[in-house]
Amino acid sequence: MQIEGSVALVTGTNRGLGKAYAMALLAAGAAKVYAAARDPSAVTDPRLVPVRLDVTKPDEIAAAAAHCGDVNLLINNAGVMHSSPMMTEGSEVAMRAEMEVNVYGVLGMIRAFAPVLKRNGGGAIVNVLSVVSWFTLPFNATYGASKRAALAVTESARIELKAQRTRVLSVHAGYIDTDMAADISQPKTSPQQVAARTLEALRSGNDLVLADDRAQHVWQATRADPFGFAESMQKLWDERQPK
Repeated sequence: MQIEGSVALVTGTNRGLGKAYAMALLAAGAAKVYAAARDPSAVTDPRLVPVRLDVTKPDEIAAAAAHCGDVNLLINNAGVMHSSPMMTEGSEVAMRAEMEVNVYGVLGMIRAFAPVLKRNGGGAIVNVLSVVSWFTLPFNATYGASKRAALAVTESARIELKAQRTRVLSVHAGYIDTDMAADISQPKTSPQQVAARTLEALRSGNDLVLADDRAQHVWQATRADPFGFAESMQKLWDERQPK
């Protein structure tokens, strides 16, 4: 896909990775970038077109699709993470909140914008997922469940929308240096790198975006030895439990 001259909508653009996507698209020559956020006043760059959008609200999704009828590139970036193990008290509350944004929000956006993309020649949809869509990190299990479900949504949409020439990409990374991972003491990837690799994939025709070294490693390890990888998660969990 040619980025220059494209019309994109990015969700969650007021900060972090969403903002990095918006800046990368402008730098690559996008004709227009709709910057979707729950509070559009937080979008202050005059080169962006603010759009009010909470992806958990179907009426706002419908309004955005009606208003942004020239879009040929949709980037589903908005997400939440509550870092909850499955057996922790309140895990069902955490997972419901994550599912609402990370799964149902993505599905709602795809369903609303698929006809828009079809009218505009097909275009592409980019879904920001995670390395934990491929395995279960027990300390962050509810978030991983939402991202694994979002991967299923992505793969199904890719199959169903191929006939209308809409590409559907999945973006996978480890921890990204944004507010979402601010309290995590692990190596992090810059949001600018994730955005750059996504645009490279759009240009090259690759629908799988391995956005950092962690994604490369997990992609290979979970396929070469899935049982061994699962055992390493058990060991990690056991080592961190109180003695």
